[in-house]
Amino acid sequence: MSSRMPTIKEIAKIVGISPSAVSRALHDHPSIGKDTRERVKQVAAELGYEPNQLAIYFQKRRTFTVGVIVADLAEEFFSKAVSGIEDMALQHDYTVLIGQSHDDEQQERRLIETMKRHHVDGLILSIAKQVKQYDYYQRLLEQRLPLVFFDCVPDMPQIWAVEADLVEGAMKAVRFLLRQGHRIIALINGPQSLPASLQRLQGYRMAMEKNRLKYDPNLTLFTDLSPSSTAQALRELCDYKRKPTAILAFNDYVALELMHELRQQRPEISDKIAIVSFANLHINKYVAHPPIASLEQFPYEQGQKAMELMMQAIEEKVQHGKPASTRRITVSPRLVLHVQEKNTV
Repeated sequence: MSSRMPTIKEIAKIVGISPSAVSRALHDHPSIGKDTRERVKQVAAELGYEPNQLAIYFQKRRTFTVGVIVADLAEEFFSKAVSGIEDMALQHDYTVLIGQSHDDEQQERRLIETMKRHHVDGLILSIAKQVKQYDYYQRLLEQRLPLVFFDCVPDMPQIWAVEADLVEGAMKAVRFLLRQGHRIIALINGPQSLPASLQRLQGYRMAMEKNRLKYDPNLTLFTDLSPSSTAQALRELCDYKRKPTAILAFNDYVALELMHELRQQRPEISDKIAIVSFANLHINKYVAHPPIASLEQFPYEQGQKAMELMMQAIEEKVQHGKPASTRRITVSPRLVLHVQEKNTV
């Protein structure tokens, strides 16, 4: 049995039409009748014909391949987001290349350059948390490479992005705690250089000040999100003269670490401090001491929207030479209650 790939000419001979008509039929061109298109596709399938991807690339000026780079697929948020991207890509016959930066800036750049060499049509990025300068992304944009950012989004004008409204989310969390009677509320945040940390701080301050509560900078602690940094932040809070009765944590991982440290360091108050966080991880349903509430950021939906934006950006590049300058989608977080607050103060 021959392993030679069948050709369009062979399909044309069997169907009884010209090779150019076969090509148009395979691409669903409206000039070819429906019955003929179906007959051509049937014969192509029977022969095992596969289109020449390089020819399609030159014809349509795209490879139908998108690169996706996230910090760590072991994190629930990113695994759900990538599932959303892949499902949307599959619906539109796109292939997805996936890389993990592990929050390392140099690793992220190596992945980007590798994906560029594989001629991806564009990149969907959640940037490494350690990135402080955005010149590299600006150069990519100047090269007219479609970029869509999500989750960890650089503080840059004129970009395409999908992101949760973290300011609104922090305000919702603080308002919830205020309704429970808490007045001394701390914020254990991420790195100060991270836009997502500053957005959380902005929402936290706005909610406190709108309720005529003076902002106390000693109740805001920035961390590198490691367990040791979280533990140190908790020690500083416990040693401060104004003891918080509630904490807004950067995410559920930080919240779970806080509750572990409270039980280790200060077991006498571990059940008296209310903790609210971001992410709404599935694991909250199964741990003995989850945060009392968590903000759902809809990662699967963010992934789908990011892929939708990417396809728009690619189409604009094909039609006009480059994507439009700015397009952003904001997702509103939803507060999910995990435990009935027993320690209303």
